[in-house]
Amino acid sequence: MQDTNPENSWAGPLMRRLHAPIYRRRISVLTDTILTCVQANDLILDVGCGSGALGRAILDSRRCPTGVRVIGLESSKRGGEAIDVQAYDGHVFPYGDNTVDFVILADVLHHETCPDRLLAESIRVTKRIIFIKDHKIEGFLAQPRICFLDWAANTGYGVKCLFKYNTKAEWSKFLNRFSVRLSREINCLDLYPAFFNLIFGRRLHYCAVLDKTAGGQSP
Repeated sequence: MQDTNPENSWAGPLMRRLHAPIYRRRISVLTDTILTCVQANDLILDVGCGSGALGRAILDSRRCPTGVRVIGLESSKRGGEAIDVQAYDGHVFPYGDNTVDFVILADVLHHETCPDRLLAESIRVTKRIIFIKDHKIEGFLAQPRICFLDWAANTGYGVKCLFKYNTKAEWSKFLNRFSVRLSREINCLDLYPAFFNLIFGRRLHYCAVLDKTAGGQSP
């Protein structure tokens, strides 16, 4: 995800401080969810990894299988990342076919102008699993709630928001364009602290685990 300079805005440092406890809870929940699919000695690629906090949490978890490695990919590196991160051109991943075991796309697809290309690249480089965490339009005033959440989470880091999100039907249509099997789907996720979760959690979040070994590569 492309970073601008958040220090040019008064909102940047403030939103980073306000978002910190919410972000820590999000990292914890995502770590536990992702680790249900990870195997020993997996090489995990976290695309759009930001600071690398999620990858670091996976490696530091007591539930992490032995031999797991996590690397990151960003179109613009922040510096000081918690894992090894490689910059790329935002289009083609700098890896060969089937060179990693597991790809994470955590709240990345809705920031991309061409999400099909991003998912196709993720499928190309992985041997086995693509884990998607994103948003889903469902429930009362879902669109404005997600828009606010997205802005609040990203403005502190200068990440541009497109404010485009899928319904459940749109997610199904999107994923069906690729020759991978949907092995697990999560349509409700308690991602945040209790009160905040009532407004901005649960049905506004979506996870999909795609299994390449069962469906082959995307054309």
